[in-house]
Amino acid sequence: MAATPAPLFQIEGLRARPAALDQDILKGVDLTINAGEVHALMGPNGSGKSTLASSLLASPEYAVTGGTVRFKGDDISDWDTEMRGKAGMFLAFQYPQSIQGVSVINFLRQALSARKGIDLSMLELRLSIMEWMERLAMDPSFADRYLNEGFSGGEKKRNEILQMAVLEPKLAVLDETDSGLDIDALRIVAAGVNQLLTPDNAIIVVTHYQRLLNYIVPDYVHVLADGRIAREGGKELALELESKGYDWIKSAAQDSAKLNAAN
Repeated sequence: MAATPAPLFQIEGLRARPAALDQDILKGVDLTINAGEVHALMGPNGSGKSTLASSLLASPEYAVTGGTVRFKGDDISDWDTEMRGKAGMFLAFQYPQSIQGVSVINFLRQALSARKGIDLSMLELRLSIMEWMERLAMDPSFADRYLNEGFSGGEKKRNEILQMAVLEPKLAVLDETDSGLDIDALRIVAAGVNQLLTPDNAIIVVTHYQRLLNYIVPDYVHVLADGRIAREGGKELALELESKGYDWIKSAAQDSAKLNAAN
């Protein structure tokens, strides 16, 4: 009998905080993701969603204080951001940073070389991204603009998906990619994400709202509250949150925390 393959990605008991704080925001998060799956991570403000997204890529702005992180069966808890990126992990930022003096195409060329060891010429890379730029409704001139310099919110998010298309990560974490998008941009970005899902990779979508999940339909929904996953379910859980809000989740999480403390 063939052995069951290891999960693509798994965290156990993850505790983390912003590096500037002395109190954990994440207080023991468990999450298992298999290849071919889409997971939505939802929760109210301050629940730890962005802390989790950044910690998964070992952002130096966050400190992991406990737990383990496994990727493709390997314990990567001690790996830095560069090592995780080269191995096939990717984070689309909630607020993508601009880099003056570095064009989009130069950034993509350097990132592709670091990720896959592929050194394409500028012309080869330009030709290879033309189809994706068209899918994302990006003007070809964007390739020569400085990275995110003067970009609108929608242009920044489309550029993040372009990076994802070029780098072909095994695990993509999209941190509130729907933030600041109008409905047309949301549809375009979501369609791009859907085209990038394969049986060999997985996607984590971090979002406040159910509207993104109308276009990127999750296999599983996880709700963070008080630094822990307080509720899990299928796509119907996102609809329940849309109608009922987060207060019932937060109340249940607080009651659970009090019970754990008493024991």
